[in-house]
Amino acid sequence: MTSHEEVLRAAEVGETTDWEFKSAKGGFPGSFWQTYSAMANSEGGVILLGVRETDDGLRVDGLASERIALHRKTAFDGANNKAAISVNLLSESDVTVVEMGTAQLLSVRIPRATRTQRPVYHGPVPFGNTYRRLHEGDYRCDDAEVRRMLADADPLARDQKILAGFSLDDLDGASLRQYRQRIVAAKGDHPWLGLGDREFLEKLGGWRREREVESEGLTLAGLLMFGKDTAIRLPEAAPAYFVDYRERLDPTTRWSDRIHPDGTWEANLFQFYQRVSPRLASALPVPFRLEGGVRKDETPAHVALREAFVNALIHCDYAEGGGIVVERHPDKVVIQNPGTLLVSLEQYARGGITECRNRALQKMFAMIGGGEQAGSGTAKIRAGWKWQAWRAPLIEVIDQPDRIRLTLPMVSLIPQETVERLRAHLGPLYDQMSADELQALATADIEEGVSNARLQQLLSTHPWDITRMLQGLCQRGLLVSDNRKRWTVYRLGLGVGAGPLFEKAGRAEVASSPHLPGDSPHLATGEVLDEEFERLKTIAKPIANRGKAPVPEVRAVIQELCRGRFLSADQLASLLNRGVPNLRDRYLTPMVVDGDLAFRYPAIPNRPDQAYTTRPRDR
Repeated sequence: MTSHEEVLRAAEVGETTDWEFKSAKGGFPGSFWQTYSAMANSEGGVILLGVRETDDGLRVDGLASERIALHRKTAFDGANNKAAISVNLLSESDVTVVEMGTAQLLSVRIPRATRTQRPVYHGPVPFGNTYRRLHEGDYRCDDAEVRRMLADADPLARDQKILAGFSLDDLDGASLRQYRQRIVAAKGDHPWLGLGDREFLEKLGGWRREREVESEGLTLAGLLMFGKDTAIRLPEAAPAYFVDYRERLDPTTRWSDRIHPDGTWEANLFQFYQRVSPRLASALPVPFRLEGGVRKDETPAHVALREAFVNALIHCDYAEGGGIVVERHPDKVVIQNPGTLLVSLEQYARGGITECRNRALQKMFAMIGGGEQAGSGTAKIRAGWKWQAWRAPLIEVIDQPDRIRLTLPMVSLIPQETVERLRAHLGPLYDQMSADELQALATADIEEGVSNARLQQLLSTHPWDITRMLQGLCQRGLLVSDNRKRWTVYRLGLGVGAGPLFEKAGRAEVASSPHLPGDSPHLATGEVLDEEFERLKTIAKPIANRGKAPVPEVRAVIQELCRGRFLSADQLASLLNRGVPNLRDRYLTPMVVDGDLAFRYPAIPNRPDQAYTTRPRDR
């Protein structure tokens, strides 16, 4: 059930849940079912009828009681009509009335569809009628994306496909022998070890029989795990298959070590695992400790890193390009694989439920001590990093192409060098700031940006309170918002006082921030000039170097300066070499009226820290 408070939070925050606002005064929205499909195929969300989203914020239109009842009936009728949507995800509690003062709104909460329910589509067939959510809204999936959803929905795991025309001759015998030895090391004597190769593979899921059609053969899992490199990449198997490990420990070289299919080894998954695992383990500190009088070098962090690595191998969509890429940096490990999450981000974080794209591969790695089958892998990863007192791992879902990226930072929550920079810049203000505020600034410094979603992984604070805190830091000039509403990223700003927030490696910079702070009253032209400011000066130069210029030219330059960022009148005056009153009266205010610029704070036009941005014209 959606509450009045949630609507207010969506209007202010919008970053934690996907919301879509539709007026519906003229009737049931024609785009409702496209949004339903998009939300169901993504992370779920809420469609709120009776509200419009404008450039100046939300506008509540409200709905009459009889129209509320009509829209509610239309929603349920459509949800149960396959001509409108392929599957009904709605329950009675998902469609509710919200009171906003004297206005009534209708809230429709769309759950995320399960793996077997997707693709959720609007129309007679999934192709051309399936949608997903991107930051701009709903987009139509191409045929390849729909086919991937259909493949994930198949009860038969992806890697259980029997490969026609393949045999045991396509496997690398050395890999099978070494794998058997790893089972002995992990489990001791095991009854499967006495079986022949075909029977052994059948137990693992590397060989399968289809009794109904009386056929059997090598599965995709068997080939991926033990196959010869040339056989794996045949068009009939996994032509897009690629594995790559890169060490980037020396900033002066492209990489200091690399493991990839270069023809010197059989680049199947087992060999890749054998070669990469020791290198990843060597990235972690190994304290000396005794367990039962026996030295034990493996820590919870080692378990976490192995779990993260194996997760990428068993959840990868091997039909997609891009391959599995593992990068080791001095301060982090980054693991990427093609595919989408088969559970929601919320469920992934919570753990306890597992949906595996390649269940036979999962079984194969579990037999040698890698991978979890009980949904506890995510918990082990988080627990291992917490044990090491490092920053929480960051999971990112990337669209077009679909990829999952897991970043495992090997740095403290707030490293000492960051503390020292914060203290040096903030001075006495440092001791007046809350622990959450310091964590937000530290995260923006370490990770080159911070979001509400990221801080939820690091703090126990409510998302609404996190956004209020982030906005407060922006108003003080300590952070800069990129103003992408529910997907906002905040970067370090110039802050209070003079100069950029941090000085790194003897060179002043604004912590890789691509924007200037929209609510800082000064451009700090007498301080350090960063690359962004120099670029803005170049844009402004044709006007700044002239005493008089045609009005259309000045307006065009102002629009270019404000494109993608907020700038105050003081900042613009400094860049354009103009007086603030003249600039505001002759250009800024008329451009807002004409729709060429938008206020940062539209509800209070005369705020002292008011700022301007170019209004998009493609909405």
